[in-house]
Parts: sequence; C-alpha cells; structure tokens
Amino acid sequence: MGHALETRQHKAKSNTTYILDSNVLIHDPNSILNFEEHQVLIPITVLEELDKLKNGKQTIAADCRQAIRLIDNILGPATPSEIEKGVPIQRNTKNATSGTLSIMMGHADDKIATLPSSNNDNKIINDICQYQRTHPKRKLVLVTKDINMRLKARGCGIETEDYHSDQLVSDIGLLTKGYIHYEGSFWDRVNEVKTVQLDGKTIHTLDRKEFTEEIYLNKFLLDDQGFVAKVVDITDDHVRLQHYSRESLMHQEAWGLRPLNIHQALALNLLLDPDVHLVNLNGAAGSGKTILALAAAIEMTIATKQYRRIIATRSTRGLDEDIGFLPGTEAEKMEPWLGAITDNLEALHNDDESTNSSVEYILDRVPLHFKSLNYIRGRSFQQSLIIIDECQNLTPHQIKTIITRAGVGSKVICLGNLAQIDTPYLAAISSGLTYMTERLKDFPHGGSMQLQGVPRSPLAAYAETHL
Repeated sequence: MGHALETRQHKAKSNTTYILDSNVLIHDPNSILNFEEHQVLIPITVLEELDKLKNGKQTIAADCRQAIRLIDNILGPATPSEIEKGVPIQRNTKNATSGTLSIMMGHADDKIATLPSSNNDNKIINDICQYQRTHPKRKLVLVTKDINMRLKARGCGIETEDYHSDQLVSDIGLLTKGYIHYEGSFWDRVNEVKTVQLDGKTIHTLDRKEFTEEIYLNKFLLDDQGFVAKVVDITDDHVRLQHYSRESLMHQEAWGLRPLNIHQALALNLLLDPDVHLVNLNGAAGSGKTILALAAAIEMTIATKQYRRIIATRSTRGLDEDIGFLPGTEAEKMEPWLGAITDNLEALHNDDESTNSSVEYILDRVPLHFKSLNYIRGRSFQQSLIIIDECQNLTPHQIKTIITRAGVGSKVICLGNLAQIDTPYLAAISSGLTYMTERLKDFPHGGSMQLQGVPRSPLAAYAETHL
C-alpha cells in the first residue's frame, strides 16, 4: 500500500472514484495500482496527452510509454461496456483488493460546459462536471500535481488531491542529514562503551538503547569537542562506531583537493570509500557538491583505477527538448549543460602553470563521458562511476530508473539542491532526491550528506540569504 494511502483510507470509507491527471501518470507510471479497492478513471484527454508525449525526446517519453502499457495490460480485451463499468485491476501482491479501471470519454460540445474548453485541463474539468451530473451518487476526486488545476477544479465543486503515494516525509526538515550533531561532548551521554583496536581502526561498541535518534549504517556522529565517528554495524542490541580523527579527515585529499569544513570531509570519506556504492550529496549552491564529486571521481579513475570511466549527466528543464536542436555529437550537445563539470575541472587546476593544458590533459587521460538521461536509462554500466547532477529535478520513478542502471563494480553519485527545483509539479517533499534519500538510508552500501554552505564569494553568500 502506498505510503500516503492510509490518509486516503480514513477519508473515504465508501468506494471513491479517483480521476488521474496526466502529470500523475508521468510522475509515477504505476500510480494506477496504488488506489486499492477504489475506481480509477483515466480521462480520454489524458490518454491523448500521453500519446503526444510518448515518442518525444523528453525524459518523460519512457514514463508515458510505461503508463500506456500498464493501462493496456489492465484493460486487455475488455469490451466498451466492460470498460465503462470498470475492469478489475489485477495486482501481483497477495490479498490485494482489486479496484477497477475505466476510461472517461469526452462529451460533445453541446453539453453543459463549466470552463472554456481552450486547454486540456479545462476539458478534463468539464468532463468531470458532466460525469458528476450523470453519476450523482459517486464520490469523485481529481488527483493532479498541478496546483492551478486543483484550484480551478475546486471552484467548479470538484474535490481534489495531490498524489502523495511516494512522498515519504511530510516536512523537508525531517529529511535525514547523514549525520547527528551533539552539543557538548558525545561521551557525556554514554553510560558504557567497549573499545577495541581492529585492523588499525578504533571501534567503539555501545548499547543500542544509548541512541534515541534514528541511526543507520554510514551515518556520522559529531560533537562540539572534536569527536567524529561513523556507524559501521547495527544489531538489535548494539551499535558499533568507527572512530575518526577530525584532523586526518580534514587532511584527506582527492586529486589535490582538500575539504574546507567537516561536512565536506565526511562527504569525501563517503565518496572515496570503495564499500559505499551510492553517495547522495544535498546542499546549497557553493557547498562543494560538484567539485568534491569530480575530484573523487578523477582520483578513483586515474590514481587508484577503481573505475574504468566517469559518466556525467544532469537533469534540467529543457535539456531533453533542446538537445536535439543543438549541433554536433552527443558529447558536444551535452557540454553546455554540463558546464559545471568543466568549470570545476578548471577550479581543480587553478594553481597549475597552465590551467587549460591541465584540463586538456585530464580530458585526454580520463574517460569522462557527458551523456543525456535518455542514454543512461537504456543502458547497464559496469565498473563505472556515474555522476548525476541536479537530481532534485527528477521524479522518484525517474531516479529509480537511472540508479538501477548501475552494474557490477559501479558507483552512483547523486548531487542536488532541494531549494532549486525547476521541474513543474515537483516540490522538495515530492522530489526524487528526497525520495531516494529517505528510501535508501538503510542501504548498507549507501551514504548521504547534507553539505553546509561554503560560499563561492561574499556576494554569493549575501545573495543566498537576502535574494
């Protein structure tokens, strides 16, 4: 059952008819399966929208095709009268309540219209109003991620909802930061600890009851006295911590780059750890996400040769629509969108005698590929380091599709800033970056870190807080 469906359950004691907008099906192509015993209606206008988008170059084209295939699988050979009545939704899970799926046909222009039918949103709302008149005993709820459409529908007397089934946190402030900071001394709150030296590492074993906060593997613990440790093992009874020297963390290097604060140091620890296969860095502009990821990636491909290649991609509005119109090869088309990568390459070599020569040397030596998200979706990568920038603009379904491309020996680094979401119908709490951070926090080979601002300049720092 979807995470937010418990709320829906107590709101609708009797069966409800949920009408899905196209943005819901694009956001989660499997959303039809998340309405339990209730009826799901797909307006014919929504099918037309999906049809127009399914063959495009946009990242959403694959989501449209998946939604269409699911609708086709459910309806199968049903007759028009059976579709009008509702075709049972078959699920793979045991004891699942069925629910039904129907297509809501459009109505002729001579029917009563509530809004001018100048756009598809208005057509859908008009069709729902007409459906309400012909089915007065049914409780109808329009599910859309478009706030303006919800407002218009409410003005026409239609109940509305956002789609929340993949929303795991109700407040972005509750999202895990990847570390716990204790005021004063961490040891003042500890009653009993067993410390051993193991393979040159200092390991502390504490009772699980010592922790009232949420803990998981690869989460860091900090205090005001300089204590730093990482959770390396959790059982029902005990928690094992690996002790780190703050000084040694601050003196880590990746391709000549050293961290500027402790949060960057912890992020670099995760990036360089061969046992951590997914690293998720979230932070404001100037917090060092991209330069840390790039420095670690070059270090692990040239110096330690842990990976064969680096694949850099990003999600940004307009990328998939515009890339087809840019001249040149895919790499040349992608370069303007991945300027942050080349900018940071230059920053890593600012002190060299010739920055341009150093950057050219790196680009010649490092198998660094700039790829579009559409290229990433259809492939499986072995021994690769995949950097995905601007992850906050991906939906939960899109981020799942991309991360599952990682093959044997690959590492995925996700970078994002939840304060800079450009994708329509996405907010910080519904972003794929938030979904992934919360869903994979218990993954034993994953780690996340919320970086604190290290401003690019006094101007950038002032603008971040005042504009």
